[in-house]
Amino acid sequence: MKLSRRSLAKLLPAAALAAPSIVEAHEKYPSRPVRLIVPWPPGGGVDTFGRIIQSALGAELGQSIVIDDIGGGSGRIGTQVAARAAPDGYTLLLANDTFAATEALPVLGAVPLRPAFEPVTLAISAPQGVFTHPKSGLASINDFAAAARARPGRLNVGVPGIGSSQHLASELLLRAAGNLSVTHVPYRGGGPLIQDLIAGNIDAATVTFAAGAQQASAGRLVPLAVTGAQRLAAFPAVPTIDETIAPGFVENTWIGIFSPKGTPDERRGRLHAATLAALRDATVLARLSELGFDPVGLGGAGFSLLFDETVRTFSAIAAERQIVAGE
Repeated sequence: MKLSRRSLAKLLPAAALAAPSIVEAHEKYPSRPVRLIVPWPPGGGVDTFGRIIQSALGAELGQSIVIDDIGGGSGRIGTQVAARAAPDGYTLLLANDTFAATEALPVLGAVPLRPAFEPVTLAISAPQGVFTHPKSGLASINDFAAAARARPGRLNVGVPGIGSSQHLASELLLRAAGNLSVTHVPYRGGGPLIQDLIAGNIDAATVTFAAGAQQASAGRLVPLAVTGAQRLAAFPAVPTIDETIAPGFVENTWIGIFSPKGTPDERRGRLHAATLAALRDATVLARLSELGFDPVGLGGAGFSLLFDETVRTFSAIAAERQIVAGE
């Protein structure tokens, strides 16, 4: 799904990043640490964002933020844990658009998880990245496309789970580039995927760009392209898909905070205000820019609309490419 600054402007009021009024001084929430469940193993894009915002968000709330990485099932396992938590504002879910992907591709017999949550804040948008390793022989995204055309289905491309947002973004990219054919290799998350790519066990990977940015800076990975509308300031030599193999293609991921359904409005308001303030923190902004994360700050109503739009986009490509969850 296209998520550019222009499209976000239609959803986000001009004053959205201006902090709403903080709840009254007598409000005691939070009075103990807040648990932030990341439904992925450490090292991926969602975990990376959580670590960036952790201190600033804790400072705004006046309590520690405890990040709990619970990977598995393309994010389903950690999301289920968060869904069972008490709706008191002390357990939150930090999820990316794979949450929408799992709703678009439900496991047979599984109960939809979206109704168990209320969106709090769409925190950031970011491009996906196509990466390879230095010994792959793929020096550019054009080389990647040429290899896929020359050897249909033979190029191994890692993704953080079948039916993940990265997998579906990769399918959208392959279609836009002329219906290229590759073999997608699923992993439990971006962290394990990146390590296997560094080891040369797969040819390439489609993953949130931030998940591979540090390794790319160190020369252990080669970033071939980004899926956003613009090149990243921190990686100006890395082209967009739009300017190379698929003109007009833009596909961004997003990360946001959800609370279990029934969480009091005033607590969700406090969390939203604190998140907006944390996204304005100078240290946080600098780190987000380095990794290609674009602060958004969209509130619950707009976030819900975007979630539904993402589900529709992912449902359509999954049906077209005959993707079934858990393959």
